[in-house]
Amino acid sequence: MSAPGAHQGEISAVPQPQLRAATEAILIVADEPVTAAGLAQVLGVEEAQAEAVLDSLAREYAGEQVGLPARGFVVRRGAGGWRLASAVQFDDLVQRFVIGGATSRLSQAALETLAVIAYRQPVTRGRVAAIRGVNVDGVVRTLHARGLIEEAGSEPSGALLYRTTTQFLEYLGIDSLDELAPLAPYLPDTTALAEIEDEAAERSNR
Repeated sequence: MSAPGAHQGEISAVPQPQLRAATEAILIVADEPVTAAGLAQVLGVEEAQAEAVLDSLAREYAGEQVGLPARGFVVRRGAGGWRLASAVQFDDLVQRFVIGGATSRLSQAALETLAVIAYRQPVTRGRVAAIRGVNVDGVVRTLHARGLIEEAGSEPSGALLYRTTTQFLEYLGIDSLDELAPLAPYLPDTTALAEIEDEAAERSNR
């Protein structure tokens, strides 16, 4: 029998003593950042209460609460939500375990290409190559395979457009692209990019 005043389909609120454990259970299985609003809906509590639980867990895992040691994992905020991640000081150990000693850091070429896409998105490979002055096909494939960029439609010419993903925001530990450093003014504008591409096309046809 339903509790007095409850309606069919309503979510019963998780008891206060179980909120932290319930939140941990959700964070463990989440494959993308968990928002406070989404967590609140599942737990049947107010969003502010869900946010408070997430913040409390983050401080606990970081060892900020008196008498509690830091953990090997943290609750990290990024891409508009929260998720469990390994503590930064153990990154090398985790990489060694996951990939057997091979580095998973992005190359300088990949970082430069990713920066251009982040600031000029959506953008084609041709425009990225024009800015960097080198072919970026292989680098773009690598970034796409890592989930840092994704296809975002195409131009009338048929050229694919690329943009950054939620995983990219997590990679930088930011909530939105608005938090990127103001480097865009140092990149060519759309007109300049078009002129660069036209010049490149002319050279290739000579």
